[in-house]
Amino acid sequence: MTIQALRTHVLACPEPNDFGNTRYTLLLEMRTLEGIRAWGEAITLWPEAAHAVASLINSGLGDTVCGMDEREPEAVWLKLKTHTWWYGEGGLASMAISAIDMACWDAAAQNADLPLYALLGGRAHQSLPALASMHVNRATHEEGAEEVAGHIRSGFKGAKLGFAKRGLSRVGPDPVVNLAYLKAVRDACGPDASLMVDIGNGVRWDAATAIRATDLFAEVGIDWIEEPLHPDDLEGLAQLRRHTATRIATGEREWTVEGYRRLIATGLVDVVGVDPARAEGVTGFRKIAAIAEAARVTVNAHAWSSAILTAASLHLSLSTRCARWFELKPLPSPLQHELVREPIWHVKGEVFAGNRPGLGIEIVDAALNRYKHQ
Repeated sequence: MTIQALRTHVLACPEPNDFGNTRYTLLLEMRTLEGIRAWGEAITLWPEAAHAVASLINSGLGDTVCGMDEREPEAVWLKLKTHTWWYGEGGLASMAISAIDMACWDAAAQNADLPLYALLGGRAHQSLPALASMHVNRATHEEGAEEVAGHIRSGFKGAKLGFAKRGLSRVGPDPVVNLAYLKAVRDACGPDASLMVDIGNGVRWDAATAIRATDLFAEVGIDWIEEPLHPDDLEGLAQLRRHTATRIATGEREWTVEGYRRLIATGLVDVVGVDPARAEGVTGFRKIAAIAEAARVTVNAHAWSSAILTAASLHLSLSTRCARWFELKPLPSPLQHELVREPIWHVKGEVFAGNRPGLGIEIVDAALNRYKHQ
């Protein structure tokens, strides 16, 4: 059983969930000697990063793993970690490792004729509640609130609201403006909908502002506040932790298992966000989830890219006891709904994985070619 070849595909497409802005990602196609076609992804976001990761794979990392046994993905992962010791431990190398590792797990599960969750030890959850992972970008609070309420009416059980995103909304820097928006959302959605607030990269708060905002948001009831401070501001997070009972989520910008180990060890995070297309793949996610579970911390998969990442994140989340939600982009998008023949979606607010081998996806080559970026 042998990895025969790796092929990279840089894709670019407009993202309706990001106000129509173009987003870039790197897809990895793995072929084995036995004829298996498997897939992985590196969530690169920008064109220069996508092409740089492709170059790393095409110029060396592909040769490093070709000839290895796809049924031993952790051995492949360790080989990549060892090879990239000088320029790894984060950044583009971690993205490249993520894509190769994800494809290797897909190939291993296909080889075993098992869905990935079964190869990972089986399902800890039969399904997970669907969370509409959305950007706040409408012109008025009323329009934005009605958009969220529409997703809840369609079956989503909650919404994660990304602040300070590209679009027409003023939501983001000012906690008072944010509170007015959240009150409109709560009024529109009712008391049962779960709401998470993702402060995001577009806001730079100090600890005092984060504390004030979290106090205000408690008036409407939120499940957690995500990335309220820059991830390096551990003292600020410590101040926020001492002040609030609201759960704190962070981790989206970590890269490695050891980075997450250090973050979780601070005791400052309740929900750790992990992206298997960035944080060392399926193997990385599994190792991080084990650390989180031992610390009684929730793991939440960051799955905001293509259907390949969504599939890997779903299998991982269903097989992880400390996962609680599953995020889906609520608006149809090319890389979710055109790239694969049967897009992952919720059924009455619950997200299930099928029984097809591997990631369980079938790539539409016409869509792959349509969105290629040269």
